[in-house]
Amino acid sequence: MSQTSSERLSTGIEGLDEILRGGLIPGRTYMLRGRAGSGKTIVGFHFLQAGIEAGETTLFINLEEDLSDLQANADALGFETDSIEFLDLSPTADVFTEEQSYSVFDESEVEQEPLTESITESVTDINPDRVVVDPVTQLRYLTSGDYQFRKQVVGFMRFLENQGATVLFTVQDTERLPTDDLEFITDGTINLTATEHGKTIRVPKFRGSATQPGRHSYRISENGISVYPALEPGQYERDFSGEQISAGVPEIDELLNGGLTRGTVSIISGPTGVGKTTLGTQFIKEAAGRGERSVIYLFEESKGTFLKRSKAVNIPVRQMIDRGTLQVTEVEALERSPQEFARMVRTEVEQHGAQIVMVDGISGYRLTLRGEGDTMLKRMHALGRYLNNMGVSTIFVDETRNITGDFNATQENISYLADSIIFLQHLELRGELRKAIGVLKKRTSDFERTLREFKITQHGISVGEPLTQMRNVLSGTPEMIDEEPQEDLRR
Repeated sequence: MSQTSSERLSTGIEGLDEILRGGLIPGRTYMLRGRAGSGKTIVGFHFLQAGIEAGETTLFINLEEDLSDLQANADALGFETDSIEFLDLSPTADVFTEEQSYSVFDESEVEQEPLTESITESVTDINPDRVVVDPVTQLRYLTSGDYQFRKQVVGFMRFLENQGATVLFTVQDTERLPTDDLEFITDGTINLTATEHGKTIRVPKFRGSATQPGRHSYRISENGISVYPALEPGQYERDFSGEQISAGVPEIDELLNGGLTRGTVSIISGPTGVGKTTLGTQFIKEAAGRGERSVIYLFEESKGTFLKRSKAVNIPVRQMIDRGTLQVTEVEALERSPQEFARMVRTEVEQHGAQIVMVDGISGYRLTLRGEGDTMLKRMHALGRYLNNMGVSTIFVDETRNITGDFNATQENISYLADSIIFLQHLELRGELRKAIGVLKKRTSDFERTLREFKITQHGISVGEPLTQMRNVLSGTPEMIDEEPQEDLRR
């Protein structure tokens, strides 16, 4: 065993290693706790698989599941069970047939000495670097009480540690077993929670090192378990220049005093059908012309519909995708956690060099927060800060409810997160439905405080002169001060 105390052992799960700041500390004991079906055994196989790939000896001590089923399930997930040593101590059918009862659970009938000898002999012969015990709570049925159970587990773990092994033991989290006390005898605890709202993982205890706090998410798939740590924006930073990003429409750039500032968060808000997505895509179109890569996450619209609409208004999204300057991803919000979405964004930024990220729209993103309560602002703030630190320009699209009437800058009360807010508004003027654009906020520079007419045609976006001869525009039912502006609006 060549590891030193300063080294870390990978768990075989990239996201979990990130939470643990590198992995497990060698030669220590860790508890993996969760209810049935939460994925404890799969995590154990990831841990052993990582050991195999590092040239280590691995041992799986099975105390419950039928060994053939256990191996078949692991093989189906791609684990190399032929390279893992197994010590099968699970109850067999003979226990039932010989006693004509489930006497394996009768404490007075159980002989502990053969089991102890089997473990001692196997560990001594194999001399494993990594050991998984699944589940250690099964030992409770082989002891006369809770005290004896805890005593047995402490002795068991000390024996394995004295052999130089790093131990991961699973605990079946039920109300019938004294699992809380086991946390005090371990060097670390990893909790898995699976509910109807999703799966979360956290590390409440880890001796010898700090871990990434908070609740993180995980997913079980045909490839095992993937873990998605909560985003910590302070860990990421990249040098960049705070230049202005042009929309390619002179009047919009005038409103914004040059455009959006790189490395800032912008919100485009407005009611349905007013052109929010098209406006955001216009900035991306101009970026593509400079050779920059962008990514759009569609939470409320299909990719096919988006492509058709963009083509109809002269925004060549398909060509941008083909050239690699744009990635369009349709996101099923109810199938993603905010942590998993943040990982998607990080991949685009860190591996593919995305310089503009557009989230369309915020109400759809809220659906990723299944069962997490009112945490949207916290999650969005972390995502925005991360993108800012990486020099990425962020566009959040927010749909307000009122077509006309009372003006709302944003529907989700996220205006304080934004460095810039661009709003679009429907207008009813002399029985005709029209649109206006304005800038409500820009932290990094001054901006034009007038409203302009906003049009989307087959040739793209068109913006008119300032609407200086109108009042009550934000109410959606403006009034003309005189007749001259009416002619200007029609030009």
